[in-house]
Amino acid sequence: MTEITEVPSPFCGIGTDDLSIQVDGLSLKVTANGCAVNTPLFEQAITDTSPRVGGKEASLEAAVAKAAELLRNTKLPVIGGCATDVNGMRGLLALADHCGAVVDNMNFVGARNNFLALQDSGWMNTTLAEVKNRCDVLLVVGTDLEAFAPRFFERYLWTDAMFVEDSSQRQVIYLGKAPSGSASTSPNGNQAQVFECATADLPEVMAVLRALVKKQPIRSTCVAGLAVADLQGIADQLKAAKYGVVTWAAGALAYSQAELTVQTLSEMIKDINDQNTRCSGLPLAGKEGDQTANQVCGWTTGYPARTRFSRGYPEYDPFLNDSRTLLANGEADALVWVQAFNNQSVPPVTGLPTIVVGRSGMTFSQEPDVYIPVGTPGIDHAGHAFRMDNVVAIRLKKLRDSGLPSTADVLNAIEHAL
Repeated sequence: MTEITEVPSPFCGIGTDDLSIQVDGLSLKVTANGCAVNTPLFEQAITDTSPRVGGKEASLEAAVAKAAELLRNTKLPVIGGCATDVNGMRGLLALADHCGAVVDNMNFVGARNNFLALQDSGWMNTTLAEVKNRCDVLLVVGTDLEAFAPRFFERYLWTDAMFVEDSSQRQVIYLGKAPSGSASTSPNGNQAQVFECATADLPEVMAVLRALVKKQPIRSTCVAGLAVADLQGIADQLKAAKYGVVTWAAGALAYSQAELTVQTLSEMIKDINDQNTRCSGLPLAGKEGDQTANQVCGWTTGYPARTRFSRGYPEYDPFLNDSRTLLANGEADALVWVQAFNNQSVPPVTGLPTIVVGRSGMTFSQEPDVYIPVGTPGIDHAGHAFRMDNVVAIRLKKLRDSGLPSTADVLNAIEHAL
């Protein structure tokens, strides 16, 4: 039994790198600095070490050969999930290029809200280090930040800062959803301001808030159950801040054309910067490799995930290359599901040939044609994964010797077998 300290996590998205992990053979136990997100994913047990073909145990070589056989004559396979590290994503893209597949990250439905706003009008975003050292007012829009990243406040707000004299005096405002715990409360007992409204009402609420930031008159006294006077107070706090930050989780904006809300947020941030103060955005992401997938796809192809290789070159379309639509409409003819982080995240059920390259312990309502259990980056092998602000690639450690291959090894072997 050994204790490994200063362990970085690929699971939470915020660059947590101070966990202590007790390693007992193949079993892991988080002994310090765990959270509701990280601890269960580190402690998921290994239950499968051998690949399966048609539900029966097989060698890795036989499983790779079968996967190549299933992909060899396909016209439009789909590679979904994309939950892996940098090298795994490189291998995934090489395989996609070889067999003309569509690549679609499992979290792209939410990420699309950000990409469409970014592509249309741009944005002004910040980093976690800047939040830690400069932020004095934090506005959280439409998400429970405590549930998304339980240690966010501990690591980036209620901590020593370079340019904030008393970090306990920072102001936290929730607009939309309320926090689920007490992490938003400062060490001196100052609680977050909470203004709740339905998620579907956020477009209207944000439109009014932006108008108030721009000093436009609002005739109504109430919007979506919120007093306009309260929204005016939020606008005044953002404009009075030395360094305001507005944060949101695109995936939590679960309504049609939510990219327009992200665009309203981004344009409001620009408006505040025109008024002799500073303000930046902070999109929440980075869980289960979504930032890594988009980063690697971006520098490899010029596009984020949801890119098609069927014509021999990458084609990006955030709508037409939706794997769910392709599967439902019968346009795809095979599915490869890559998920090295979470054994609860299984592929959609389909009648198509299905290959799963996933974390050990996956259970399926319908057994895939090929299942190859792989090691988890940051546990079974070293690797790199991008945190939510895209400026840092976290160096992941190897914690144990499980004997499981990496995602990159498996995908490269399938590609070579083709």
